[in-house]
Amino acid sequence: MSISEIFSQFINNLTINNTETISTRYGELTAALNRQFRDTDSKVANTLQVGSFGRKTGINNISDLDMLYIMPKNKWEHYDKPGGQLKLLQDTKDAIIKRYPTTNVRVDRLVVTVTYTNFHIEVQPVFEQEDMSYKYPDTKNGGSWKVTKPRKEMEAVANLNAEKNLNLRPLCKMARAWKNKHGIGIGGLLIDTLAYNFLNSTSTYDDKSYLYYDQLSRDFFKYLSELPPQNEYCAPGSGQRVKVKKSFQRLAKKTHELCLKAIEEKGKDNVNEKWKSIYGQPFPATQINRDLTSQTWDNTEEFIENKFPVDIRYQLKIDCEVIQRGYRKFLLRDMLIKRIPLKAEKKLKFLISELPSVGGCYQVYWKVLNRGEEAQRRNCVRGQITLDKGHKTKEENSNFQGDHIVECYLVKNNIVVSKDRIHVPIIANRSDYD
Repeated sequence: MSISEIFSQFINNLTINNTETISTRYGELTAALNRQFRDTDSKVANTLQVGSFGRKTGINNISDLDMLYIMPKNKWEHYDKPGGQLKLLQDTKDAIIKRYPTTNVRVDRLVVTVTYTNFHIEVQPVFEQEDMSYKYPDTKNGGSWKVTKPRKEMEAVANLNAEKNLNLRPLCKMARAWKNKHGIGIGGLLIDTLAYNFLNSTSTYDDKSYLYYDQLSRDFFKYLSELPPQNEYCAPGSGQRVKVKKSFQRLAKKTHELCLKAIEEKGKDNVNEKWKSIYGQPFPATQINRDLTSQTWDNTEEFIENKFPVDIRYQLKIDCEVIQRGYRKFLLRDMLIKRIPLKAEKKLKFLISELPSVGGCYQVYWKVLNRGEEAQRRNCVRGQITLDKGHKTKEENSNFQGDHIVECYLVKNNIVVSKDRIHVPIIANRSDYD
């Protein structure tokens, strides 16, 4: 397949496949609020789909959806008083529960969160202003009103997308696949802002399409890697401050290097796998007819994407204690940095070194994948995804050589919201060759 074909298929694979269900839920919530505040049952009036779904930059398995409900203007005085912000959110919650009593609904600081099986919708009741901005309630410190301008953000993204030969939205989607693959906790509006700023800074891709998406990837990650560290950016159109939760420059630099290697393999059988290491499971695999009759090992590897939707929102970090004769000797990440070889016959205790504050209940899953000829010879590739036993640790042994991988996932409301991986390069002891 050509570069144009594989990237076209990649973008197609990122298409949200449950838009009908999402639209139905939006309509149900709108009808409930219209019944409460306007005595109508309309499923489309007085509502605005915002966030990445509204900007049309979201990808399949999107789990964090946003909706504005535009309040009647004559209700302003009723809520513009001490405690009115919390009262508005509580009334919004009560209206939803009244219409849908079995739905999981709760009041948060700024929104009412409605949780479904594979996604949740944050409903924000707002009052529309003359300039088409919206005042929304903030319950912190007794309550206040803040202003949001999502229409201007959506218009800015749509306009630049048209100016850049419809390349902006696909780039936003590819960047989301990248952050999900590598487990980087970076918000959707920040992704769209960075992609917007990049394409707005160059005319190179004003008339290009899928045939040049390998170069688009290369140049975008180079752009990200060279951005100076800063705490926030201005969102396109609205100028809203978008906070940076986790620096991305280092990973972007590594990704740029991976792009260069992938471009070098253009036209070869393994080019898809090179891009897959950047963008993950949604990137199409190489179509090669293999003779499996000669394979002597069982391919038991499982993929988290086949078990849960993946929508990374938090930063997770794992490490490993290398133990010999009952004493912790090193942390594996320190060993990798110092290039200290990890030999066989060591006890390994994988653990979560940085646990994000995801709130509420969640589950921890682990995956241990053995790679290399020795793993195949022993028919011990593994790669199954298993539920943590309650200690947030995974104990293993460095039995044989190979570049093994351990991954950890945090799953909340049946969605992978955080993940990390660590490479475990085991060097064989001399006795292994005897």
